[in-house]
Amino acid sequence: MISDAFSRFARWMERQSGRPGAFVTAFAVVLVWAVTGPLFHFSDTWQLVINTGTTIVTFLMVFIIQNAQNRDTQAIHLKLDELIRATHSARNGMIDLEEMSEAELAKVKSSFEKLAKAADCLDHRIDEKVERAVEREVDEELDERGLSDAKASR
Repeated sequence: MISDAFSRFARWMERQSGRPGAFVTAFAVVLVWAVTGPLFHFSDTWQLVINTGTTIVTFLMVFIIQNAQNRDTQAIHLKLDELIRATHSARNGMIDLEEMSEAELAKVKSSFEKLAKAADCLDHRIDEKVERAVEREVDEELDERGLSDAKASR
């Protein structure tokens, strides 16, 4: 009950605090505070008002932002889990990566780095094969047109 109410409130605050109106309101508060400085002779109390206000707002916003990030992260994980589950060639063991220890994650990362190096090596080999095939096709085309002498100058 309280958790649901907080979640609804956090989503509402998250949406409101990201709007231009929230920035304009905050800017107006700071402007009013700055303009009232001479009125209060730039006293310690005058400074304390803005410091206390911004500290309280910052403190409370930390919880709102953390709630939003947790929810977004969980939604992203669920979407990725669904993609992994639906892709037949994917490894279903990847679904629970966020639950692994640092050592287990390092091991998975290392295996992906090895895969990337192998794929890069394969890419170079494929590029070389394509380049040779293209050169053969060009040579054959030049031969057919009777321009094989031009081939020697290349």
